[in-house]
Amino acid sequence: MTTATIATQSRPEIRAGGTTLVNVIRSEWTKLWSVRSTMWTVLATMLVTWAFTVLIAWGTVANWDQVDPQDRATFDPTSQSLAGIILGQFGVTVLGALVISSEYSTGGIRTTFTAVPTRLKVVAAKLATFAVVALVTGVITSFVAFYLGQLFYSTKDIEAHLGDPHVLRAVFGGGLYIAGSGMFGFAFGALLRKSAAAISIAVAMLFVLPLLSNALPGKWGDAITRYFTMNAGGHITDTRPSEGLGPWMGYGVFTLEWLVILLVGAYLIQRRDA
Repeated sequence: MTTATIATQSRPEIRAGGTTLVNVIRSEWTKLWSVRSTMWTVLATMLVTWAFTVLIAWGTVANWDQVDPQDRATFDPTSQSLAGIILGQFGVTVLGALVISSEYSTGGIRTTFTAVPTRLKVVAAKLATFAVVALVTGVITSFVAFYLGQLFYSTKDIEAHLGDPHVLRAVFGGGLYIAGSGMFGFAFGALLRKSAAAISIAVAMLFVLPLLSNALPGKWGDAITRYFTMNAGGHITDTRPSEGLGPWMGYGVFTLEWLVILLVGAYLIQRRDA
């Protein structure tokens, strides 16, 4: 989001006496879509996910004849079709961080809090607005990625269908995972109030640290790895039993992690100067 654009658009369009939650949500919706970065980050989430889905599916099909029979038996075409989400999630994560932090960067948050003195109402409105955008973006991204993957896998008769056991839940779960990734960005935006810091730490929590956690030794290292953000939340796209957390349990842990961060951030928003 550019500074000049946000400074102009962040003035709330709420008249005196109109600070109901519905009106605040309407104002936040207008602000969110009045900047170009919203559309660009949404498109980036979709296009990056779809591009990597196609790349992974093409590579798998091209080398399928050389795949070990044991690996063929455990191949999950649904989960593989959604693998591109791991990289595509960063677009919506960036958007989530900017929803709050950009107004702090420009000073526009002071105008918002002047118009709506109840700060938690502002946070709730931003949360509701962004959650809808993130979920819709995630569901569209996930379903298109699934069908793109199956176009390739069908050439080897290894495709999956939405009517197969657990497939519909996994594909919809891909959308939930993308939305949850966006909420990590939103939570750190509320906590840190600085865009660069919020984006950097959210990306580290979602991608860098989960990979590094694999190097931790012993049982405590295994426990941290199992419950760490992406490692836990990613189980929502599984269609076959895996070690550790189940799909909904893993996603529940993932949700609890960003929710705790958001609650701390919301508390600090009330306590700190704008």
